Amino acid sequence: MDEMNLPQGWVCLTLEDVADIYDNLREPVNSTERAKRRGPYPYYGATGQVGWINDYRQEGEFVLLGEDGAPFFDWVKDKAYLVSGKCWVNNHAHVLKGKEGVCSNRYLLYALNQTDYRGYANGTTRLKLTQSAMRRIPINLAPTKEQHRIVTKIEELFSELDKGIESLKTAQAQLKVYRQVLLKHAFEGKLTVQWRKENKDKLEPTETLLKRIEQEREQRYHQQLTEWNKSPSIPLLQRGKLTSTASIPPLEKGERGGIPKPKLPKTLPPLTAEELAELPELPEGWAYLRVGTLIEEPVYGTAKKCDYEPNGLGVLRIPNIVLGKIDATDLKYAKFDDEEISAYKLKAGDILTIRSNGSVSLVGRCALIYSKDTDYLYAGYLIRLRPLHHIVNSVYLLNIFSSHLVRKQIEQKAKSTSGVNNINSGELQSLIVSICNINEQNQILKVSICNINEQNQIRAEIELYLSETDQLDQTITTALQQAETLRQAILKKAFSGQLVPQDPNDEPASELLARIAAEKAIRDNKPKTTRTRT
Repeated sequence: MDEMNLPQGWVCLTLEDVADIYDNLREPVNSTERAKRRGPYPYYGATGQVGWINDYRQEGEFVLLGEDGAPFFDWVKDKAYLVSGKCWVNNHAHVLKGKEGVCSNRYLLYALNQTDYRGYANGTTRLKLTQSAMRRIPINLAPTKEQHRIVTKIEELFSELDKGIESLKTAQAQLKVYRQVLLKHAFEGKLTVQWRKENKDKLEPTETLLKRIEQEREQRYHQQLTEWNKSPSIPLLQRGKLTSTASIPPLEKGERGGIPKPKLPKTLPPLTAEELAELPELPEGWAYLRVGTLIEEPVYGTAKKCDYEPNGLGVLRIPNIVLGKIDATDLKYAKFDDEEISAYKLKAGDILTIRSNGSVSLVGRCALIYSKDTDYLYAGYLIRLRPLHHIVNSVYLLNIFSSHLVRKQIEQKAKSTSGVNNINSGELQSLIVSICNINEQNQILKVSICNINEQNQIRAEIELYLSETDQLDQTITTALQQAETLRQAILKKAFSGQLVPQDPNDEPASELLARIAAEKAIRDNKPKTTRTRT
């Protein structure tokens, strides 16, 4: 805001006009040294406290503004914070104090947290706000009394906002607990106790279930092998087009980059007595199995570089995995040949899971592929799981990946000290899940078996509950984001003179500055007294 648009009595100054800079008091101490010098005094960095130390360099109240490492271009996050008492500040934060009689520390704090840092903070890999650039930052200065009214109003509104945010976070935490209880009951057979009593003809012994699963895996392998034997080999398959009808020796198919021969179903290690001892008891007809017995061989995504230019096919990435579904709003693209398309093609009912991320809570997060998503391929940080649909419902498997039982296993396998958490296809296949027959799975999910008896699909009990909790969770997340946006809106109004009414009786900031300058000149010109020696 230029000075012509400021409220009456306000002036626009630079930061060095309204604040004293104490960067000379900063001193970095590395973490190894701090470990030897741990003490009662807080040690501050760019965005907050980063440790403790046994001495202090600053004493009093200061505004700390990030020099590097602060979120300068994230307009909803704070770049400055207030500290008081005895402390130590490293060289990643500027140390400021509002000039006495000109600007209070709290007014300066809020002014800096609504500043647009474009043109002041610079850097390619790490943004930095140099002291010389910081000195030029414009500060809209209100009259002293109005500054106090503005700060009081900001803190009153922020207090109400913080209470609302706390309530939303509490609700979100309770929602997560509710969701986990629901999933636990679902995958221990507790949601279908009454159904089992009323549908004994649809149940089968655990041994029969396990035998049928093994038979289904064998049948699927032989089906894939038959399809492979009928397919052309690579010399006759040029970008998906058959160029000859000659007889193809089957052994050529996978030798020169052609369609690979299907592998025998992987034999997974049986559950150990120790593993079973830690698992909840299941009803008759249920069993614990490894995920690998319920799916085809997992397939990693493409490593091809993608960009936002809409040329070629859309490639799903980690940002597209949202609340168990595909969100295609942030999509990248690349061009693929027919062989690549065949390798990374998706089918309705597939599940994509995140295999690698800096946040362990995101590793193993899944999304179900619907018909609308089958034109996309998927990137290398994702793994495709293709359930054996005669023995496991895709929605059942998707939801069990969110259960505490499976999340605990994923996070134990994926934890890393390098900062990047990974889970590979073998580890995914080794995960232990509870399984029942398809009839009971569908009862849990309350979906009809449309392909068998052409009944109309009805909404799933658990799917409905989980859908509602997902929607509520998203509503809370949106509300939290809006709360942070509202915080910035409050600050914007405050420093444009729109938050509190102006009082014509307030001493204008310009007169205040003139008076302070005059008083300083008098002090500077006053002759110094000297002591007479006797």
